Amino acid sequence: MKTRTRSTVLFVVILVLIALLAYFVINGLEIGIYDVKPLSGIQQGLDITGGVYTVYEAADTSIENFDEEMSNTISVLRNRLDSKGFTEATISRQGFDRIRVEIPINNSSEIQDPTEISQYIGSPAKLEFVGPDDEVIMEGKDIEQAYRDYDENGKPVVAFRLSEEGTKKFAAATTKFVGQNISIRLDGETISSPTVNTEILGGQGIIEGNFTETSSQNLALQIQSGALPIELHEIEVRTISATLGEDALQNSIFAGVVGLVILFAFILIYYRLPGVAACLGLIVYTMCVMLLLGSVPGVQLTLPGIAGIVLGIGMAVDANVIIFERFREEYRTGKTLRTSFRAGSQKAFITILDSNITTLICAVVLAIFGSGQIKSFAYTLIISIIVSMFAALVVSNGIMKLFIGMNPKNQNLFLPKAKEIREKALSDKNGGEPA
Repeated sequence: MKTRTRSTVLFVVILVLIALLAYFVINGLEIGIYDVKPLSGIQQGLDITGGVYTVYEAADTSIENFDEEMSNTISVLRNRLDSKGFTEATISRQGFDRIRVEIPINNSSEIQDPTEISQYIGSPAKLEFVGPDDEVIMEGKDIEQAYRDYDENGKPVVAFRLSEEGTKKFAAATTKFVGQNISIRLDGETISSPTVNTEILGGQGIIEGNFTETSSQNLALQIQSGALPIELHEIEVRTISATLGEDALQNSIFAGVVGLVILFAFILIYYRLPGVAACLGLIVYTMCVMLLLGSVPGVQLTLPGIAGIVLGIGMAVDANVIIFERFREEYRTGKTLRTSFRAGSQKAFITILDSNITTLICAVVLAIFGSGQIKSFAYTLIISIIVSMFAALVVSNGIMKLFIGMNPKNQNLFLPKAKEIREKALSDKNGGEPA
């Protein structure tokens, strides 16, 4: 009786926790100054919220350190877009000499007109040297040259040479701010903040630090770049309507809800009480995926991403089906409910783990080497696989154990003709004699 009561109480507690999780995901939670809203925090991709994507091609591929300068160009573009609120934009290198920029436009974006975005990307970078008093000392036009060099110990440094006007400005500033930091900002983002060790009067100086050859070269390119480090030509630009994305999202959500309802009905009819455990596990899966999509930085919800979520639902259901079928097989040998479920779960675990690990490896490869919406699919699939394993192996299994612990008198709640199956199995073990 104690076991039955404890299992019932724990099941009620789990139901309350699931309800609280659903309320938190849907309505958010306000704690002091923090207002957490998982659903509204989900960053929507280009195909859902609308926006623009552009493909650029390098004008000259024969320049020295081309790969480094392409990487530096991507970094500059990233800083520019972040500063304008396009934190969900994706920038990826295509082939050898092309860069693809995908920019969703949402309420947080400072620029709402797609045509302005394209103009902004190609405009010159704004470089500023800013003193500790937050006053601008000089700008990019005052830099004649910045390049990688080496100090007397052979360590990489960044050397620079100033114009005549820049020399005067920098001499006054370094005399005033000896022992303090002067920040170097590119499009509002601080890319370096060196300390002034001594006044610099001759218009030439070096920036020391824990530089590698690559990082010193990148910083030098950033400082010198009043424009992008590589001249880019826009070869393709396309605007995607937000209306198209909204329609697709609504249709996807509607299809997903209908699919879940049909799936729940089938599982409940076919698996009975174990089906209830599976349905509760799927509800937890859905809530956790929504929570992670709104919390994990850099993850966007796109239409391919929704496909990744649906695939995760299928894998979660598949895990439950394997466990329940193993459970039925064990029960047909004459074991008790508890022993059958324990044995079935243990035998199913390796199969479930293998299938999820292999899919997870594929998703990781797509996330590393893919771009754009392929990455979105990979990220949501990774999240879905991990959460689906948790939902099936922890939530559904745990609830199923509680159901068995409640010790219901009617074992047909677990599978059809449970009593007859068990009696026949025991009779076969006893040589045809009734158990």
